[in-house]
Amino acid sequence: MDPVVQVHQRKSGAMTELYITARPQVAADVQTQADTLLRAVADVLRQHGAHVLQERIFADPAAMETLSKTRARTFADFVNGVEPTYLSVPPNSLGPVSGVLVHALAGCGKPEVLSIAGKPSGRRVPMGSWTYLIGCNLQSDVTQPPAGQARAMLDKAEALLSEAGGTLANVSRTWMWLGNILDWYDDFNRVRNELFKARGLLREGGAGTLPASTGIGIGPWGQRCCTMDFCAVLGDQKPRFLLAGGNQDAASKYNSAFSRAAVSATPAGKTVYVSGTAAIDAAGQTTHLGDIQGQIADTIANVNAVLRNASCEPDDVVSAVAYCKTPQVERAFRDGWGALLRGPYVVAIADVCRENLLFEVEATAIAKT
Repeated sequence: MDPVVQVHQRKSGAMTELYITARPQVAADVQTQADTLLRAVADVLRQHGAHVLQERIFADPAAMETLSKTRARTFADFVNGVEPTYLSVPPNSLGPVSGVLVHALAGCGKPEVLSIAGKPSGRRVPMGSWTYLIGCNLQSDVTQPPAGQARAMLDKAEALLSEAGGTLANVSRTWMWLGNILDWYDDFNRVRNELFKARGLLREGGAGTLPASTGIGIGPWGQRCCTMDFCAVLGDQKPRFLLAGGNQDAASKYNSAFSRAAVSATPAGKTVYVSGTAAIDAAGQTTHLGDIQGQIADTIANVNAVLRNASCEPDDVVSAVAYCKTPQVERAFRDGWGALLRGPYVVAIADVCRENLLFEVEATAIAKT
Protein backbone atom coordinates (compact mmCIF):
# COMPACT_ATOMS: atom_id res chain seq x y z
CA MET A 1 0.00 0.00 0.00
CA ASP A 2 1.60 3.28 -1.12
CA PRO A 3 0.61 6.29 0.99
CA VAL A 4 0.08 9.80 -0.30
CA VAL A 5 3.30 11.60 0.65
CA GLN A 6 3.68 15.26 -0.26
CA VAL A 7 6.82 17.24 0.44
CA HIS A 8 7.11 21.01 0.14
CA GLN A 9 10.53 22.53 0.61
CA ARG A 10 12.01 25.99 0.76
CA LYS A 11 15.71 26.79 0.51
CA SER A 12 17.67 29.68 1.92
CA GLY A 13 21.40 29.34 1.35
CA ALA A 14 22.50 25.96 2.68
CA MET A 15 19.30 25.57 4.70
CA THR A 16 16.23 23.62 3.57
CA GLU A 17 12.90 23.74 5.40
CA LEU A 18 10.58 20.79 4.73
CA TYR A 19 6.86 20.26 5.29
CA ILE A 20 5.96 16.58 4.97
CA THR A 21 2.39 15.27 4.83
CA ALA A 22 1.72 11.52 4.75
CA ARG A 23 -1.74 9.96 4.69
CA PRO A 24 -3.24 6.65 3.54
CA GLN A 25 -4.83 6.48 0.12
CA VAL A 26 -6.54 3.09 0.63
CA ALA A 27 -7.92 1.33 3.71
CA ALA A 28 -5.55 -1.04 5.52
CA ASP A 29 -4.79 -2.45 8.97
CA VAL A 30 -2.89 -0.42 11.53
CA GLN A 31 0.48 -2.18 11.17
CA THR A 32 0.45 -1.75 7.41
CA GLN A 33 -0.44 1.91 7.71
CA ALA A 34 2.12 2.50 10.45
CA ASP A 35 4.90 0.84 8.45
CA THR A 36 4.18 2.53 5.14
CA LEU A 37 3.47 6.03 6.42
CA LEU A 38 6.36 6.27 8.87
CA ARG A 39 8.82 4.62 6.50
CA ALA A 40 7.86 7.10 3.80
CA VAL A 41 8.44 10.04 6.14
CA ALA A 42 11.76 8.59 7.34
CA ASP A 43 12.89 8.16 3.73
CA VAL A 44 12.26 11.85 3.06
CA LEU A 45 14.15 12.90 6.18
CA ARG A 46 17.06 10.62 5.31
CA GLN A 47 17.16 11.81 1.69
CA HIS A 48 17.55 15.43 2.79
CA GLY A 49 19.65 14.82 5.90
CA ALA A 50 16.91 16.62 7.80
CA HIS A 51 16.06 16.82 11.48
CA VAL A 52 12.53 16.98 12.89
CA LEU A 53 11.27 20.28 14.31
CA GLN A 54 7.61 19.39 14.83
CA GLU A 55 5.77 16.09 14.45
CA ARG A 56 2.11 15.06 14.77
CA ILE A 57 0.41 11.71 14.35
CA PHE A 58 -3.40 11.54 14.03
CA ALA A 59 -4.80 8.07 14.73
CA ASP A 60 -7.28 5.86 16.57
CA PRO A 61 -6.18 5.53 20.23
CA ALA A 62 -6.17 1.74 19.78
CA ALA A 63 -3.51 2.15 17.08
CA MET A 64 -1.14 4.36 19.07
CA GLU A 65 0.93 1.64 20.73
CA THR A 66 1.66 0.12 17.33
CA LEU A 67 2.51 3.53 15.90
CA SER A 68 4.77 4.38 18.82
CA LYS A 69 6.76 1.15 18.49
CA THR A 70 6.98 1.46 14.73
CA ARG A 71 8.13 5.06 14.99
CA ALA A 72 10.85 4.17 17.50
CA ARG A 73 12.16 1.56 15.07
CA THR A 74 11.72 3.51 11.83
CA PHE A 75 12.92 6.87 13.15
CA ALA A 76 15.95 5.50 14.95
CA ASP A 77 18.19 8.00 13.11
CA PHE A 78 16.04 10.97 14.08
CA VAL A 79 14.79 10.35 17.62
CA ASN A 80 16.22 12.92 20.05
CA GLY A 81 13.97 12.35 23.04
CA VAL A 82 11.16 14.74 22.03
CA GLU A 83 8.01 12.70 21.55
CA PRO A 84 5.62 13.48 18.70
CA THR A 85 2.20 14.85 19.52
CA TYR A 86 0.01 11.73 19.34
CA LEU A 87 -3.55 12.90 18.67
CA SER A 88 -6.50 10.57 19.28
CA VAL A 89 -9.13 10.61 16.54
CA PRO A 90 -11.70 8.01 15.46
CA PRO A 91 -10.87 5.89 12.42
CA ASN A 92 -11.87 7.58 9.20
CA SER A 93 -12.97 6.00 5.93
CA LEU A 94 -9.41 4.89 5.15
CA GLY A 95 -8.64 3.19 8.44
CA PRO A 96 -7.16 3.78 11.89
CA VAL A 97 -4.35 6.19 10.91
CA SER A 98 -5.52 9.56 9.59
CA GLY A 99 -2.08 10.94 8.82
CA VAL A 100 1.34 12.21 9.83
CA LEU A 101 2.60 15.81 9.66
CA VAL A 102 6.28 16.68 10.03
CA HIS A 103 8.07 20.01 9.83
CA ALA A 104 11.83 19.45 9.43
CA LEU A 105 15.04 21.32 8.75
CA ALA A 106 18.25 20.43 6.93
CA GLY A 107 21.54 22.24 6.54
CA CYS A 108 22.09 23.71 10.00
CA GLY A 109 22.80 20.72 12.25
CA LYS A 110 20.57 19.25 14.91
CA PRO A 111 18.13 21.55 16.69
CA GLU A 112 18.88 22.04 20.36
CA VAL A 113 16.50 20.13 22.63
CA LEU A 114 14.91 22.01 25.54
CA SER A 115 13.40 20.26 28.55
CA ILE A 116 10.89 21.05 31.29
CA ALA A 117 11.40 19.22 34.58
CA GLY A 118 13.71 16.79 32.81
CA LYS A 119 11.31 15.97 29.96
CA PRO A 120 12.36 16.97 26.42
CA SER A 121 9.59 19.36 25.36
CA GLY A 122 10.85 21.57 22.57
CA ARG A 123 13.47 22.37 19.97
CA ARG A 124 15.44 25.57 19.41
CA VAL A 125 17.22 26.72 16.24
CA PRO A 126 19.57 29.73 16.69
CA MET A 127 19.46 31.96 13.59
CA GLY A 128 22.03 34.63 14.48
CA SER A 129 20.09 37.67 15.63
CA TRP A 130 16.97 35.62 16.35
CA THR A 131 15.86 32.15 17.45
CA TYR A 132 13.15 29.83 16.20
CA LEU A 133 11.47 27.85 18.97
CA ILE A 134 9.02 24.95 18.88
CA GLY A 135 7.08 23.67 21.91
CA CYS A 136 5.94 20.06 21.56
CA ASN A 137 3.16 18.09 23.24
CA LEU A 138 2.90 20.21 26.39
CA GLN A 139 0.60 18.27 28.70
CA SER A 140 -0.55 18.71 32.26
CA ASP A 141 -1.27 16.63 35.34
CA VAL A 142 -4.14 14.25 34.64
CA THR A 143 -5.51 14.66 38.18
CA GLN A 144 -6.70 18.22 37.49
CA PRO A 145 -10.09 19.13 35.95
CA PRO A 146 -10.03 20.29 32.32
CA ALA A 147 -9.68 24.01 33.08
CA GLY A 148 -6.81 23.26 35.46
CA GLN A 149 -5.13 21.13 32.84
CA ALA A 150 -5.48 23.95 30.31
CA ARG A 151 -3.81 26.44 32.65
CA ALA A 152 -1.06 23.93 33.46
CA MET A 153 -0.24 23.35 29.78
CA LEU A 154 -0.07 27.13 29.23
CA ASP A 155 2.22 27.39 32.27
CA LYS A 156 4.48 24.78 30.65
CA ALA A 157 4.56 26.83 27.47
CA GLU A 158 5.64 29.86 29.49
CA ALA A 159 8.29 27.79 31.25
CA LEU A 160 9.73 26.57 27.94
CA LEU A 161 9.71 30.11 26.54
CA SER A 162 11.45 31.39 29.66
CA GLU A 163 14.11 28.68 29.31
CA ALA A 164 14.82 30.08 25.83
CA GLY A 165 14.73 33.71 26.97
CA GLY A 166 11.26 34.54 25.66
CA THR A 167 7.66 35.15 26.72
CA LEU A 168 4.20 34.51 25.34
CA ALA A 169 4.59 37.72 23.33
CA ASN A 170 7.05 35.83 21.10
CA VAL A 171 4.54 33.14 20.14
CA SER A 172 3.27 33.28 16.57
CA ARG A 173 1.17 30.09 16.46
CA THR A 174 -0.48 27.74 18.96
CA TRP A 175 -2.30 24.44 18.52
CA MET A 176 -4.64 23.58 21.42
CA TRP A 177 -5.79 19.95 21.36
CA LEU A 178 -8.87 19.79 23.58
CA GLY A 179 -10.59 16.45 24.10
CA ASN A 180 -14.38 16.70 24.66
CA ILE A 181 -14.15 20.34 23.61
CA LEU A 182 -17.91 20.96 23.65
CA ASP A 183 -18.07 20.18 27.38
CA TRP A 184 -15.59 22.81 28.49
CA TYR A 185 -14.69 25.22 25.67
CA ASP A 186 -16.03 28.20 27.62
CA ASP A 187 -13.80 27.26 30.54
CA PHE A 188 -10.81 26.97 28.21
CA ASN A 189 -11.49 30.41 26.73
CA ARG A 190 -11.79 31.89 30.21
CA VAL A 191 -8.42 30.42 31.25
CA ARG A 192 -6.66 31.55 28.08
CA ASN A 193 -8.25 35.03 28.15
CA GLU A 194 -7.26 35.58 31.77
CA LEU A 195 -3.65 34.64 31.06
CA PHE A 196 -3.38 36.64 27.83
CA LYS A 197 -4.88 39.71 29.55
CA ALA A 198 -2.43 39.34 32.43
CA ARG A 199 0.48 39.18 29.95
CA GLY A 200 -0.75 42.16 27.92
CA LEU A 201 -1.58 40.19 24.77
CA LEU A 202 -5.35 40.75 24.98
CA ARG A 203 -6.53 44.27 25.65
CA GLU A 204 -9.86 46.00 26.20
CA GLY A 205 -12.31 45.86 23.32
CA GLY A 206 -10.72 42.76 21.81
CA ALA A 207 -7.52 44.43 20.62
CA GLY A 208 -4.18 42.78 21.09
CA THR A 209 -1.25 40.88 19.64
CA LEU A 210 -2.61 37.37 19.69
CA PRO A 211 -1.08 34.26 18.11
CA ALA A 212 -2.83 32.39 15.35
CA SER A 213 -4.38 29.27 16.85
CA THR A 214 -6.31 26.06 16.46
CA GLY A 215 -8.59 24.90 19.28
CA ILE A 216 -10.16 21.63 18.21
CA GLY A 217 -11.93 18.65 19.79
CA ILE A 218 -9.02 16.21 19.70
CA GLY A 219 -7.34 15.00 22.85
CA PRO A 220 -3.84 13.60 23.30
CA TRP A 221 -3.18 9.88 23.48
CA GLY A 222 -3.61 8.80 27.10
CA GLN A 223 -5.69 10.03 29.99
CA ARG A 224 -5.10 13.77 29.77
CA CYS A 225 -7.77 15.97 28.24
CA CYS A 226 -5.53 18.52 26.51
CA THR A 227 -2.10 19.26 25.13
CA MET A 228 -0.55 22.02 23.04
CA ASP A 229 2.16 22.79 20.52
CA PHE A 230 3.47 26.24 19.66
CA CYS A 231 6.04 28.03 17.56
CA ALA A 232 7.75 31.28 18.49
CA VAL A 233 10.41 33.68 17.27
CA LEU A 234 12.75 35.39 19.72
CA GLY A 235 15.04 38.30 18.94
CA ASP A 236 14.76 40.89 16.20
CA GLN A 237 12.13 39.03 14.13
CA LYS A 238 8.59 40.01 15.11
CA PRO A 239 5.47 38.18 13.91
CA ARG A 240 2.73 40.14 12.17
CA PHE A 241 -0.76 39.29 13.37
CA LEU A 242 -4.01 39.59 11.41
CA LEU A 243 -6.50 39.97 14.24
CA ALA A 244 -9.31 40.08 11.66
CA GLY A 245 -8.92 38.62 8.21
CA GLY A 246 -10.68 37.67 5.04
CA ASN A 247 -14.43 37.49 5.58
CA GLN A 248 -14.22 37.42 9.39
CA ASP A 249 -13.85 39.97 12.15
CA ALA A 250 -11.63 39.49 15.18
CA ALA A 251 -12.41 36.35 17.17
CA SER A 252 -11.52 38.29 20.32
CA LYS A 253 -14.75 40.25 19.88
CA TYR A 254 -16.67 37.10 20.77
CA ASN A 255 -14.44 35.91 23.59
CA SER A 256 -11.85 33.77 21.80
CA ALA A 257 -8.30 35.08 22.01
CA PHE A 258 -6.56 34.36 18.71
CA SER A 259 -5.72 36.11 15.46
CA ARG A 260 -7.07 34.90 12.12
CA ALA A 261 -3.52 34.48 10.88
CA ALA A 262 0.10 35.24 11.70
CA VAL A 263 3.00 35.95 9.36
CA SER A 264 6.18 34.76 11.02
CA ALA A 265 9.84 34.11 10.35
CA THR A 266 10.79 30.45 10.15
CA PRO A 267 14.32 29.16 9.47
CA ALA A 268 14.25 29.46 5.66
CA GLY A 269 11.91 32.43 5.17
CA LYS A 270 8.46 33.77 6.05
CA THR A 271 5.52 31.49 6.84
CA VAL A 272 1.82 32.25 7.05
CA TYR A 273 -0.19 30.41 9.70
CA VAL A 274 -3.95 30.45 9.15
CA SER A 275 -5.86 29.66 12.33
CA GLY A 276 -8.48 26.97 12.54
CA THR A 277 -11.25 28.47 10.39
CA ALA A 278 -14.91 27.50 10.07
CA ALA A 279 -18.19 28.72 8.56
CA ILE A 280 -18.49 31.85 10.71
CA ASP A 281 -19.53 35.23 9.33
CA ALA A 282 -18.28 38.73 10.09
CA ALA A 283 -20.68 39.01 13.04
CA GLY A 284 -19.37 35.78 14.58
CA GLN A 285 -22.44 33.72 13.68
CA THR A 286 -22.40 30.20 12.24
CA THR A 287 -23.53 30.09 8.62
CA HIS A 288 -25.43 27.33 6.77
CA LEU A 289 -26.83 25.64 9.88
CA GLY A 290 -27.13 21.91 9.28
CA ASP A 291 -25.85 22.23 5.71
CA ILE A 292 -22.67 20.21 5.25
CA GLN A 293 -21.95 21.40 1.72
CA GLY A 294 -22.62 25.03 2.61
CA GLN A 295 -20.32 24.98 5.62
CA ILE A 296 -17.49 23.28 3.71
CA ALA A 297 -17.79 25.85 0.91
CA ASP A 298 -17.83 28.80 3.34
CA THR A 299 -14.89 27.43 5.32
CA ILE A 300 -12.66 27.00 2.28
CA ALA A 301 -13.66 30.45 1.02
CA ASN A 302 -12.81 31.94 4.43
CA VAL A 303 -9.39 30.22 4.51
CA ASN A 304 -8.57 31.43 1.00
CA ALA A 305 -9.61 34.98 1.87
CA VAL A 306 -7.29 35.03 4.90
CA LEU A 307 -4.43 33.65 2.81
CA ARG A 308 -4.85 36.48 0.31
CA ASN A 309 -4.89 39.06 3.12
CA ALA A 310 -1.52 37.63 4.14
CA SER A 311 -0.10 37.92 0.58
CA CYS A 312 -0.52 34.23 -0.24
CA GLU A 313 -2.62 32.24 -2.67
CA PRO A 314 -4.33 28.88 -2.01
CA ASP A 315 -1.62 27.15 -4.08
CA ASP A 316 0.99 28.36 -1.54
CA VAL A 317 -0.35 26.04 1.18
CA VAL A 318 2.29 23.54 2.35
CA SER A 319 0.36 21.84 5.14
CA ALA A 320 -3.31 21.69 6.17
CA VAL A 321 -5.74 19.72 8.31
CA ALA A 322 -9.44 19.33 7.50
CA TYR A 323 -11.45 18.59 10.65
CA CYS A 324 -14.78 16.85 9.97
CA LYS A 325 -17.36 16.54 12.73
CA THR A 326 -18.79 13.21 11.52
CA PRO A 327 -18.05 10.50 8.94
CA GLN A 328 -20.84 12.03 6.82
CA VAL A 329 -18.96 15.34 6.71
CA GLU A 330 -15.75 13.47 5.86
CA ARG A 331 -17.43 11.73 2.93
CA ALA A 332 -18.87 15.00 1.65
CA PHE A 333 -15.46 16.66 1.85
CA ARG A 334 -13.61 13.82 0.12
CA ASP A 335 -16.27 13.38 -2.58
CA GLY A 336 -16.78 16.97 -3.59
CA TRP A 337 -14.35 19.40 -1.99
CA GLY A 338 -10.95 17.80 -1.37
CA ALA A 339 -9.61 18.98 -4.72
CA LEU A 340 -10.57 22.57 -3.87
CA LEU A 341 -8.50 22.62 -0.66
CA ARG A 342 -5.14 23.35 -2.21
CA GLY A 343 -1.93 21.85 -0.93
CA PRO A 344 -1.36 18.70 1.11
CA TYR A 345 -3.78 17.91 3.90
CA VAL A 346 -4.76 15.34 6.53
CA VAL A 347 -8.43 14.59 7.22
CA ALA A 348 -9.40 14.00 10.88
CA ILE A 349 -12.79 13.41 12.48
CA ALA A 350 -13.22 15.81 15.39
CA ASP A 351 -15.70 18.06 17.14
CA VAL A 352 -15.37 21.74 16.30
CA CYS A 353 -15.75 24.39 19.01
CA ARG A 354 -19.53 24.82 18.52
CA GLU A 355 -22.13 22.10 18.30
CA ASN A 356 -23.50 23.61 15.09
CA LEU A 357 -20.11 23.77 13.31
CA LEU A 358 -19.48 20.76 11.07
CA PHE A 359 -16.12 21.51 9.48
CA GLU A 360 -12.89 23.40 10.14
CA VAL A 361 -9.61 23.89 8.28
CA GLU A 362 -6.20 25.12 9.39
CA ALA A 363 -3.43 25.88 6.91
CA THR A 364 0.25 26.74 6.77
CA ALA A 365 1.57 28.51 3.67
CA ILE A 366 4.89 29.75 2.40
CA ALA A 367 4.63 33.47 1.80
CA LYS A 368 5.73 34.79 -1.59
CA THR A 369 7.96 37.47 -0.09
